[in-house]
Amino acid sequence: MNILAMDTSNHVLGVALLKDDQLIGEVTTNLKKNHSVRLMPAIDQLMRAVDMTPQQLDRIVVAKGPGSYTGVRIGLTTAKSMAWALDIPVVGVSSLEVLAWQGRFYNAYICPFFDARRGLVYTGLYQMQHNHLELVSGEKNVLMEDWLKELAHTQKEVLFLSPDIHLHQEMIHTHLGDRAIMPDGPFQLASPSHLAYAGSDKRPDSTHTLVPNYLRLAEAEANWLREGTREK
Repeated sequence: MNILAMDTSNHVLGVALLKDDQLIGEVTTNLKKNHSVRLMPAIDQLMRAVDMTPQQLDRIVVAKGPGSYTGVRIGLTTAKSMAWALDIPVVGVSSLEVLAWQGRFYNAYICPFFDARRGLVYTGLYQMQHNHLELVSGEKNVLMEDWLKELAHTQKEVLFLSPDIHLHQEMIHTHLGDRAIMPDGPFQLASPSHLAYAGSDKRPDSTHTLVPNYLRLAEAEANWLREGTREK
């Protein structure tokens, strides 16, 4: 099975190709640049490098958020359009689950998160069970301090994974002390190869009904809803 995976949900733009469960190519950048301009050239570059055509693809996997509202839409629109045109399945995977994949060999809880500004984070709690990442606590948009208090009550070690870990490191240590595991290094970034593997055995989504996993409304949409409520 040939699988194309793409992730534009955050700063990282990543594209990967699997062939029969083997990673045969990957392109990753971590730049604050326009994903809409760079995604298709990255896909084309990678497929040319491995001598594969779009018609040889069997499945497309895409990171569906949370993260950048615009970035998530770019990835989903591209993945769904390609899947529809090629008449192949598309699978949406949580961007938090992709990040948590880096901790799949860790025996305790795994907490991936992305900073969402104003003290908020997008996060969830995972644990590896029967060779699959399982949600222990559902993904949410929450104040980091409130989330850390909740994690402290579990009395368990927690592996934190995030490209934004430096923003919350002191607070994490304050609430969890030695039970907080925070590895250093670039592996804090979500990998498109992890995305490909995470989506390789998931049930396909409907091409037309697959939607972003925002976890919260965009500020403009929230303001619009509030204004509509006031008018009534």
